[in-house]
Amino acid sequence: MINQTKINRTVLNNGIVVITTENMVADIVSAKIFLRIGSRYEAKKQSGISHLLAAVLTKGTDKLSSLEIAQKIESVGARLGSDTTADYFLVSIKTVSADFDDIFHLSGEIIRYPSFPETEIELEKRITIQSIRSQKEQPFTVAFSQLREMMYQNHPYALSTLGRENTVSKITRQDIQEFHQTYFRPDNIVISIVGKISNEKAISLVEEIYGDWQPPTTPLPSLNLPTITPQPFIAKKYQETQQSIIMLGYLAANVSSSDYAPLKLLNTYLGNGLSSRLFVELREKKGLAYDVSAFYPTRFHISNFTVYIGTAAENTALAEAGLKTEVERLVNYLLSEEELEICKNKLLGQYALGKQTNSQIAQILGWYEVLNLGIYFDSKFQENLAMVTSVEAQQVANKYFIEPYISIVGPEIK
Repeated sequence: MINQTKINRTVLNNGIVVITTENMVADIVSAKIFLRIGSRYEAKKQSGISHLLAAVLTKGTDKLSSLEIAQKIESVGARLGSDTTADYFLVSIKTVSADFDDIFHLSGEIIRYPSFPETEIELEKRITIQSIRSQKEQPFTVAFSQLREMMYQNHPYALSTLGRENTVSKITRQDIQEFHQTYFRPDNIVISIVGKISNEKAISLVEEIYGDWQPPTTPLPSLNLPTITPQPFIAKKYQETQQSIIMLGYLAANVSSSDYAPLKLLNTYLGNGLSSRLFVELREKKGLAYDVSAFYPTRFHISNFTVYIGTAAENTALAEAGLKTEVERLVNYLLSEEELEICKNKLLGQYALGKQTNSQIAQILGWYEVLNLGIYFDSKFQENLAMVTSVEAQQVANKYFIEPYISIVGPEIK
């Protein structure tokens, strides 16, 4: 567990939220700069724009070329990169403590004054389109894309953060500049700094770099997302592959729901590791699976609980029935006390392992802030998980595991 007494949360006059945690054990400082944007903020006709923005953000500023930026970072062995997800945009920094000031200043210049060179944009558009095409050849990705589109319909969560080929190809430099100007503003930023730096020094550094940056008088655009109407059905896509991919998907609670911890526990029970129920029953005992698992991503809006299996084409029907049986078992039967405790210990252990480095801690604290959960969610989640009972787990299963969306990709069975 992160030591809550060492976490400092400060809001600057311009709206930037700064979260700092001193950790003097290693001579490393990590910073995560979050912005409340991501693919869920994209207009449908500009799907993929936040990914392109992340790809070109570090490729030039008003004063520095892409090569000069790379040299500044690499000459001291630091790391600086940008990325986007469905729910947030992220700039990540990792340096030894002596170089943190310089690299953090560089990140400020990149965030505030990017130049978006036309040649870099065109290059990244070609790379992105090639990645989109490549994904269409990967059965797992095709199956999950098909499942997402069924489940989320017109909601942005239906699409990959890469976007679509027809939208990415039409995005212009002006589009990227306008997207940046709209959402890159101090009152939309969370900065999480963890490592060998005092809270006072970290806050002072943020003030020095960002303190003169004032938010515009216009409010942030309101996010009006379409309502998701559950309409479970089956979609099949035939590909000449060696195996079939079968996915069952269920719309599930977002991270702020009281059902979040029980669903995380059920996900661990079903599909987490070689001792999980799906692995033992469908692979070890029945020999149906090349790969089998479950996932339940943490989402700001409605999430999805998905179980999947990769199997020989001739076993498609058996594997689909096997997945349904294991999910329905959670609806019809209580987990034993032993099963419940094993799952809790496994989940809490893996959760603890995900908070060992400064970078991991900075990520978690900033992420929770962006999701409006607060800096104490780390301990709250663990407390909520510890209190989950077998009865509560079954009630949650009954609430969400009603009728699945089914996505199948594989060779046509003659």
